[in-house]
Amino acid sequence: MVRKVVSEIVSYVNSDILERNAARFLPGLSRRGLFKKPRHWDRIFPALDPAVHADDASIAWNLKETMERAQRWLLQRQNAKDGHWLADLRADSTLESDMIMLYVFLGWQDRPGVRAKIHRLAAYILSGQQKDGGWPIYRHGPSEISATFKAYWSLKLAGTAAEEPRLMRARECLERLGGIHKINSYCKFYLALFGLYDWAGVPAMPPELMFFPKWFYFNIYEMSSWTRGIVIPLSIVWAKRPTMRLPANGRIDELLKGKPAWVPVGGETLNPPEGFFSWRKFFLELDAFLKDMEGSGPYFLRGWSLRKAERWMLDHNERSEGLAAIFPAMLNTILALKALGHSDAHPALQHNVKELEKFFIDRGDQGIEIQPCVSPVWDTAISMLALVESGMRPDHPALVKATRWLLDREIKTPGDWRVKNTTGPIGGWAFEYENAWYPDIDDTAMVLLALRRVKLEGSLSQAREKAFLRGLNWVLSMQSSNGGWAAFDVDNTKWIFTQIPFADHNAMIDPPTVDVTARVLEVLGLVGYDKTYDCIQQAVHFIKREQEADGSWYGRWGVNYIYGTWQALRGLTCVGEDPSEPYLQNALAWLRSVQQPDGGWGERCDSYEDPARKGKGPSTPSQTAWAIMAFLSCGFIEDPAMERGIRFLLSSQRPDGTWNEDEFTGTGFPKVFYLEYAYYRHYFPLLALGMYRRLHHYRRAQHRRSVSPPLSEVPA
Repeated sequence: MVRKVVSEIVSYVNSDILERNAARFLPGLSRRGLFKKPRHWDRIFPALDPAVHADDASIAWNLKETMERAQRWLLQRQNAKDGHWLADLRADSTLESDMIMLYVFLGWQDRPGVRAKIHRLAAYILSGQQKDGGWPIYRHGPSEISATFKAYWSLKLAGTAAEEPRLMRARECLERLGGIHKINSYCKFYLALFGLYDWAGVPAMPPELMFFPKWFYFNIYEMSSWTRGIVIPLSIVWAKRPTMRLPANGRIDELLKGKPAWVPVGGETLNPPEGFFSWRKFFLELDAFLKDMEGSGPYFLRGWSLRKAERWMLDHNERSEGLAAIFPAMLNTILALKALGHSDAHPALQHNVKELEKFFIDRGDQGIEIQPCVSPVWDTAISMLALVESGMRPDHPALVKATRWLLDREIKTPGDWRVKNTTGPIGGWAFEYENAWYPDIDDTAMVLLALRRVKLEGSLSQAREKAFLRGLNWVLSMQSSNGGWAAFDVDNTKWIFTQIPFADHNAMIDPPTVDVTARVLEVLGLVGYDKTYDCIQQAVHFIKREQEADGSWYGRWGVNYIYGTWQALRGLTCVGEDPSEPYLQNALAWLRSVQQPDGGWGERCDSYEDPARKGKGPSTPSQTAWAIMAFLSCGFIEDPAMERGIRFLLSSQRPDGTWNEDEFTGTGFPKVFYLEYAYYRHYFPLLALGMYRRLHHYRRAQHRRSVSPPLSEVPA
C-alpha cells in the first residue's frame, strides 16, 4: 500500500511538474520536438488504395454477396442530409428510473405532457423486469441491487401501488440482494433529496474541493473527466441539501421495516477485509470529520466555493450538449441549479432538460427507452472503415460526404485535458455531436483511421490532411508517463482516489488502458511510425506488462478479454511486432481455446466480476469479428479457427444484410454500467470480412508471383 502511494507521488513529480509544466518556464524543456510528420508522409494519403476484387476463384461467392448486402444495409442508414451514421446506444433501466425521479424533483409530474412520458418510461422499466423480480445492469445478467431499487422506487413515483404483484416481487428480490442499505451512494443521494435518507448516510462531497489548486496532489483534475461532471454538481447539492416535496406514493417505508432509517457511510459493509489501516478507513474517518465540521467554518468560504462550482458547471455547459454530454452529469446539473434557487426558466436548466429528452427512443407500445449519450462520431468513423475495407471505392460519394461531416466535428479549442497537458497542440474529436471540453483519444484514433482511407480532391483533401496532422499530434501529446494512453486525460492514475466513499461507480480515475493504447499504435503504425520511435517503444512495453498469464488482455471499453486481446494484437503488429513472438502466439492460443463449438466467439459482462468467465458466453457477431481480426492482423489467413469464424459470420447473416446480437458488448464502467452499441453487430463483421478478402487477395497475388513473404510482411 505505502509503496503504491510513493510510486504515485514519484510519478506525479516526474510527469505532472517537471515534464509538462516546466516547459512554460524553461522553453528548452518543450515537447514540441515530438510533433513532426512521420516518415513517408507523402504516401499516407495515396491517390487510390489498390483495387481489391472478389472474383478470385479461391474465395467463395457468398463472401462477396454477404459483404454487398451488409454494405447496402449500412448505406441505407446513413443520414441523407449530412452523411453521418448514428446507432442506438442502449444501457440499463437506471436511466429511465432517474428520469422519472428528475421529473418529480422538478415538480412536473402533474403536467399532462410529462405525465404521459412518466407512464411510458415506467412501462419500459416494467418490460425489463426479470423472473426473480429484479433488474439487471446488462442483458441476460443477474439482478443488481441498485438497479432494482431504482426501478422499484421510480415505479412507485409513477403511481404503481406497493401491493401490485410486480412490486411485491421486486421487494423480495431487494431483500435477497441485501436490503436497501446496500444500494450505492448515488441512490442514497437521490433519496436524501426527498427526505427519505439522512444526509449523514450520504458520502460528503464538499464544494470546497474547488479550492485545491491544479498542482496540488488532490484536485478535481485528478478525477476522471466523467467523475468531474458527476461530482461537481452534486457537491452543490450536498452543500445546499434541499428537501423536495415528495408525493405520497413515493415513500419507501415498506423497505425499512425492521431496519434503521439510515446507516453511516461505510456501515453497509460489515467486517471489511482491511487490516488495522487502509485508505478506505482513512477516507471514512475523513468523511465523518467533514460532516462534524459542516457549518463551523466561515460562511464566505462556503459561498465562494459554491460560486466556483457553479461557474465551472456553467462554463462546461458551453460548447457542449449539456455538461460532459452524458446523462448523469446533465441530470445532476439540473439538480444543482434548482438547489441554488434558480427557476425552471434558467437557460442551462432548460438546455440540459432539452438535451436529456433528445436521448429518448420511442419504443411504441413498449414505452420510452433512454440512451446515456449518443455516439455519432464513433459510429461514422467505424462505418467508413468497414465500407472501404469491404471493397467500396474510397472516392465513393457516401464516404466523401461522411468525411466532410467528420471534419466539421473537429475540436479546435482547449478542454480539460489542457490542465495536465500544458504543451500539447489542440485537436481531436469527441464521441458525441458536440462536446468540445472532452475530445477523447479512442474516437480521435478511429477518426484518423477513417480519414486515411478516403480518396479526396482539392481543398477538401488539404483540409483532411491538416486535420489529420492536428489530431495525430494531439494524440501523441496525450501519452501518459507509463507509455499508455487513457480515454480523456494524461496520467490520471492516482489509485488513492478509488478509495473515496463516493467512488462506488468504479471509475474515479482514467488510467491508460491496453485497448486505447493499441488503437493509437494502429494509427501510428499505419502512418509510418515503428519501434525506432521512443513513443512506440514505451507503448509496446506498456502493453506487454499488462498481458495476463494466459496470454489474453483485459478490455476496458469493450467486453472484455476478447476485445482487449484483439486490439492488442492489432496494434502491436501494426508497429512491427513479429507475430511469431511467443507472447503474441500465447494470445492467439488463448483465442483458439475460447472459440465456441459453432465457430464464433462470445463473452459476457460477468467476466469483469469473475475472470474465470473470460471468453465464455454465447457467440456474437461483433466479438467473433474481433477474434477474426486478431488472427488476420498476425497474418494467419488460413488458420482453421479463423476460417470457422468466417463461416459463422457468413451463415448467421440475416437476409436484410445485418446480424442479430442479443448481448451487451460495450463497457461504460466495469462492474457498474454496460452498453449495447446497436451497430457493433454490423460494421465489425463487415470490417472483418473485408479484411479477410483483402489479405486473401494479397496472398493469392503473391503466390501467383511465386513469392511467399514472411507473415510479418503481410500488410495490416
